[in-house]
Amino acid sequence: MIFKRRYDLVLAIQLQSRGFAFVLFEGWLAPVDWGVQDLRGADKNARCLARVASLVALHTPDVLVLQDMSERGTVRAPRIQELNRRIAELADQRGILVRRYSRAQVIEHFEEQGARTKQRIAEAITKHIPALGLYVPRARKPWMSEDARMGIFDAAALAWMYFRSINGG
Repeated sequence: MIFKRRYDLVLAIQLQSRGFAFVLFEGWLAPVDWGVQDLRGADKNARCLARVASLVALHTPDVLVLQDMSERGTVRAPRIQELNRRIAELADQRGILVRRYSRAQVIEHFEEQGARTKQRIAEAITKHIPALGLYVPRARKPWMSEDARMGIFDAAALAWMYFRSINGG
């Protein structure tokens, strides 16, 4: 028996200083897999790229969504920019459609729903996807480092930008 997916699989990846977070969707409100990959030590980019390649091989997504780090996009560290570029090349080599959205585009979209901060965006996402609710970190104080789990919601927000673009929103 041959099983045909009803929707495209959309893999969104948010790069972080210590690895990356990802969310895989099959349709707008249907996350299939998500998580945070924490990689420390030497040669982080090569190890991150290998983990992303494993995710791509495992799930065979139709679309890969990344943060736009071009000159008109979001400013990130050079190491992160290089990793982002290499992940996009990996997807291109495997025939996967790549879409990019800047942080400003994400904020503009969620501002329409009254959510401007990362915390409020995460809370807005969990209103629609309760399964992710367990992963929302507590609101952080200005002196605290960002919880790595916030990357899951950054990735989900990138995927939502893609779904919005294909649904004419």
